[in-house]
Amino acid sequence: MPTIHAESTPNPHSLKFTAVDGSFREEGVAAFSSAAEAENHPLAHQLFSIGGVEDVFITPTFVTVSKDASVDWSAAQPEIKSVLSAYLDGQD
Repeated sequence: MPTIHAESTPNPHSLKFTAVDGSFREEGVAAFSSAAEAENHPLAHQLFSIGGVEDVFITPTFVTVSKDASVDWSAAQPEIKSVLSAYLDGQD
């Protein structure tokens, strides 16, 4: 299972997630601000299924997830890491 690290950003409602081994995209970036926008993107779609997720930004080397202010990171972060790990596991 890939190791996922979370880093703070200047925005307290966003965290940057990186993987020790693995890539989230081959190239370029993808940004989604709603579940409807993410409907055809497997990773973003799964992230939006987590309560409180408001924005997802995906690059080859990291994913930034922004959440609603009412959601605590201690609840959301393990779910996000689980989705990211499962996605990277499925890439093999």
